[in-house]
Amino acid sequence: MNEFVLNHPLITHKLAILRDVNTGTKEFRELVSEISAILCYEAMSDAKLEEVTIETPLEKMDTRMLNEKNYAIVPILRAGMGMIDGIINVIPNAKIGHIGLYRDEESLEPIEYYYKMPEEIADKEVLIIDPMLATGGSASATISRLKQDGVSKIKLLCIVAAPQGIKRIEEDHCDVKIFCATVDRQLNDDAYILPGLGDAGDRVYGTK
Repeated sequence: MNEFVLNHPLITHKLAILRDVNTGTKEFRELVSEISAILCYEAMSDAKLEEVTIETPLEKMDTRMLNEKNYAIVPILRAGMGMIDGIINVIPNAKIGHIGLYRDEESLEPIEYYYKMPEEIADKEVLIIDPMLATGGSASATISRLKQDGVSKIKLLCIVAAPQGIKRIEEDHCDVKIFCATVDRQLNDDAYILPGLGDAGDRVYGTK
């Protein structure tokens, strides 16, 4: 199993507020950012550090630091943009790419309409971010597209995941680790996660 689920009382608390229909746009955005930062800390627990020498106010010392240029963040438009601030608070010098997908009404498969990645993306570890992992179609397509560009180190960060989405990623990309704040019960007939939190994009941007 490649999914890592945060299990912490504060996450449960923040998720309860995030899910609440009465939570307003400002607070929703702030909570998405906070949870995203915590997800990023968890996803980076195996990060490789480089030996460096720094000077403290008192003396020089040898220590280790992250080379942030080795990382890229790829939000899936548009809801994934709501997680950006939380992630770059943790890795502020990471490069940012973007991918836009929409679902074909007949085939229900994701269709790419926008794709822009940083230079030398194949050499970076990529964190794909999207608040909701529902069917897993968009996330799987994003992973496939990045692999076409030579990316071999990929992690997927989401706030709420459905069992179907996790299963899809594990079947299509067993090498990709999934980091999520919670795994919900199921999808409804319209592919919304239950109990979920509604449409994350609409709630982040206040469009409904």
